[in-house]
Amino acid sequence: MTTVLDFLAKGGPVMVPILGCSVLTIATALERALFWTKLLRREDQVVSEVLDASRRDLTEAAAIAAQAQDLPIGRFLLAPLRLKQPSPDTFRLAMETTGDREFVKMRKGDKLLETIVAVAPLLGLLGTVTGLIATFGNLNIGGGGTGDQATAAAAGIGEALITTAAGMIVAIMALLIFRVLVSLQAQQIDYFSDAGNELELIYRQYWYEPAALAPDSTRHGDFVGTPERI
Repeated sequence: MTTVLDFLAKGGPVMVPILGCSVLTIATALERALFWTKLLRREDQVVSEVLDASRRDLTEAAAIAAQAQDLPIGRFLLAPLRLKQPSPDTFRLAMETTGDREFVKMRKGDKLLETIVAVAPLLGLLGTVTGLIATFGNLNIGGGGTGDQATAAAAGIGEALITTAAGMIVAIMALLIFRVLVSLQAQQIDYFSDAGNELELIYRQYWYEPAALAPDSTRHGDFVGTPERI
């Protein structure tokens, strides 16, 4: 611990915001890791159960999706199932609206990481510049500085470069985390699209089209298995 504190102290006051950036990066990574671990571990099961139930009874499918409302995919599938006798266009619109809202939540932390990627190297460079200014300001070149002064100046330059290295390390770490999150988000967009298309197809094939072709159902507007609003 003492070595780490000494290392931070050598970097000067600019190391404080760099350290803050590193803490924010690690905190964001941990929060997003918990979010994605929970989502990826359960979403396949939720989608499978909802799609299977939707072929038998929309009320049952809506109940399963409602139990998974803590997951984005659960809220996404529940949005159209909670509607009462929707048209296919309304069914799809409900999914698209909910999907857009969930994708925004999935991008939580992206702006922060992008900012850290841009700012951390600049903070490192600033610390190096201020450190060099202080080093050369204390170096008495014109007055015939001694070898000890030159050695101290070289050590000061090395310490000034610590901030550049620290800033680059934080920026690289934030960039890697950001790229992983972007990849996961892209995969989820495709996954949501496939699940939504499958659910819409089931709704059309098993519920909407048979009801539209049946005169009694058309007249009374009743879909067998259509849930009330949840």
